[in-house]
Amino acid sequence: MKKAVVAASAALLTAGLATAAPAEARPGHHKPGHPHDGATSKITEAVTVNGILRHLRQFQRIANANGGNRASGLPGYEASVEYVTRQLEQAGYDVTRQEFTFPFFQELSPTTLTVDGSEVENAIFTYSGSGTVTGPIVPTNDIQVPPGPEADSSSSGCEAEDFEPAPAEPAIALVQRGTCTFEIKVDNAVAAGYEAVIVMNEGQEGRTDLIAGTLGNPKDVPVTGVTYQDGAALVEAGTPTATLTAEVEADPDRVTWNVIADLPKKALKKVKNPDEVVVVGAHLDSVTEGPGINDNGTGSAGILEIARQLTATGIDRKLERPVRFAFWGAEELGLLGAEHYVGSLTDDELDSIYANLNFDMIGSPNYVRFVYDGDGSDGDAGPAGSAEIEKVVTDYFDREGLAHAPTAFDGRSDYGPFIEVGIPAGGLFTGAEGVKTEEQAETFGGTAGLAYDPCYHQACDDISNVSTKALHEMGDAAAHAVVAITTAKGGLYPLADKPGHGKKPGKKAKPGKKGKGHGHHHGRGHGHGKRR
Repeated sequence: MKKAVVAASAALLTAGLATAAPAEARPGHHKPGHPHDGATSKITEAVTVNGILRHLRQFQRIANANGGNRASGLPGYEASVEYVTRQLEQAGYDVTRQEFTFPFFQELSPTTLTVDGSEVENAIFTYSGSGTVTGPIVPTNDIQVPPGPEADSSSSGCEAEDFEPAPAEPAIALVQRGTCTFEIKVDNAVAAGYEAVIVMNEGQEGRTDLIAGTLGNPKDVPVTGVTYQDGAALVEAGTPTATLTAEVEADPDRVTWNVIADLPKKALKKVKNPDEVVVVGAHLDSVTEGPGINDNGTGSAGILEIARQLTATGIDRKLERPVRFAFWGAEELGLLGAEHYVGSLTDDELDSIYANLNFDMIGSPNYVRFVYDGDGSDGDAGPAGSAEIEKVVTDYFDREGLAHAPTAFDGRSDYGPFIEVGIPAGGLFTGAEGVKTEEQAETFGGTAGLAYDPCYHQACDDISNVSTKALHEMGDAAAHAVVAITTAKGGLYPLADKPGHGKKPGKKAKPGKKGKGHGHHHGRGHGHGKRR
């Protein structure tokens, strides 16, 4: 987005700060006299846990009937698309299936790694090649053991000269997570003559576990990841002999879809600002390893129920600006659906997007109420206007007496392509493979030392892997945000609380204690191919 457009967007978003209207009390949720907007109260009453669970149970049945998953490029995803499309059309939306092709990938059998006859735990990288390679493991010459003082300090494998020429026989390169993408490391290893690659984690706090990720594009050689501890042992061993076996399926041109739902025409006629579209998104696909009920059935079911209740309550006829619901495909392979959507828009279409709301995992069993850090209080800020989106959500939690914590805009979910072109964004997240701290357990409840979602990217991410309490709190917050932003008169405004009313404000968790990020693949390590 052009700088002038970003500035104009920021002006629009802040224009309504002085025009926030008092809101009505929400029965059963606020003390008498507490200001609360009538439209947001109406939608949060209408969006229920039972309504969200109804969709989640359907996603589970779809996975059960289709090989245990709902991954893009496979029958379970197509069935999910059909279900969501049917629900949206019944609710009166104009629905479009946006078709695109993508490089499909799945692991056909467990990847094995043996070193000097002993098995080593590993996790295959998305877009790894197939094959069996037996030979010496040769570390790059700049692996950091012990690790550097900060994350992303290792440049292992980022330059061609990091690799000794491969021995005459087949050989396996060992590289370390760090400053460049996994794809660059693998390409450099292949150029140096290696026929397989092992990626070890970097070793700092939060970077010791089993690592996996995506290579961005299909490769011809097997690529797998190991923990920092196992990687360091391989470095200490010199050049031990290993056998790496991977069996995968890859298709560079598999077809899949985004599902895009716009307001019915009768509602659009009454919208005062038709060129200020609020895109509300969640990815619909799972990983191939499981049904993806929390990741991201919860986000998809949440916005589907919000969409249904928006028309059922008649709020859709009272909006200041249009809402567009988007169910993204192929997120698990690198945000491909959202990237395709944003990339398909003209400049005028991009400029008409007022904000993007993203809901990726809102039912984690050991959850934290994470809010995307629009104002940059704990990292990089989002584009102009993102701070106002964050405040809409945090003000809501404060009025409900619910603690919340910021989570970084690290580009690891479908808001990424939007913020890259300057579109304001925000949303909610309950945690993935990150481990809950003692402080978080004191603030939010749950169990310290355990992952927010112990079944992240696994077969056990099923209908039992969801907190209904999280669905209630995060579902209401999501519904509130959608309606607050689409009904804001004059522009986006923080629905500020007034002193002396309502519940005690929620406690904001201290920055730096939240287990940043939204790691992908096997719940261990880092995700998408553009990332490190």
